[in-house]
Amino acid sequence: MPDPRVCLEALSALSGCRVESTPGRSQIQPQDLVNIVALREFYKQEGLQELDYPSIGTMSLQDPDPDEPDLYGPAPSLTAGPDPGPGPGPALADRKPVKLNPEDFFHPQYDYDFTRIQDGDRRFLRGNEQYVRPCGWDRAALRVTQRYADGDGWLGTGRDAWPVSYQGHGMDGSIILVRGGEPEDEPGYLEAAAARLTERRTQGRGVYSTPDVRLAEKFCKTFRSQVDGKKYKVLLQNRINPETRSQCQREDVWVVYIQEGLNDVQTRALVEDAIRPYGLLLKEA
Repeated sequence: MPDPRVCLEALSALSGCRVESTPGRSQIQPQDLVNIVALREFYKQEGLQELDYPSIGTMSLQDPDPDEPDLYGPAPSLTAGPDPGPGPGPALADRKPVKLNPEDFFHPQYDYDFTRIQDGDRRFLRGNEQYVRPCGWDRAALRVTQRYADGDGWLGTGRDAWPVSYQGHGMDGSIILVRGGEPEDEPGYLEAAAARLTERRTQGRGVYSTPDVRLAEKFCKTFRSQVDGKKYKVLLQNRINPETRSQCQREDVWVVYIQEGLNDVQTRALVEDAIRPYGLLLKEA
């Protein structure tokens, strides 16, 4: 497993909360993490400035100044009291911490280091669909077994398993515009992609992810660790419900549509039924 302290920094960077370790009860569970990451982007699409989340409170959805130093929890987040006490630095002084018990949150038995693995032409399946393994990344497994009423079949390798998807930062409808290489490599590709955005089925009011870790990396969050001084990229590795996800006009982009008129509780329930996390991915930048 990557250094647990670096993992907490990664969670801070990905969620926009200042995540701290506690020996007691965790305020959030792995499912909350993917909910927060997904809903942050969804509500930003909707033009909102804040997200209210149970057990945490009100979070700002605005991104910070990228030049702000020593900021591993990169989004202005929870309102704190006048005296936050000792912490990782002045950049986080105005943020209320979110407490997390690593023993309850991580599952080291299923950690996997992909940093030196190259799959080449080897193919893997999850849910009878291709699984692009996160080669080059180090995975800290999340404790998600025996946490869902329908059992653990979604997490397996058989036909009942759910396919794998990856999620990063800023993965909204603009993800369908991203192509490999540079824009000049494909003349007119922006115009063509923009035209497709006008199609109702690809406008996509919902939550986006991708089965291709290489595409997800274009949207990863980065942070500089105060533990070891290194710069890291971070992603979530999820399973996605094949019955609730839809494919955009890009075969490597999936969307879970959120219909108009749902309240916050219904929206969160829809996300929980569609996407389940099981790995926190780290890679040196």
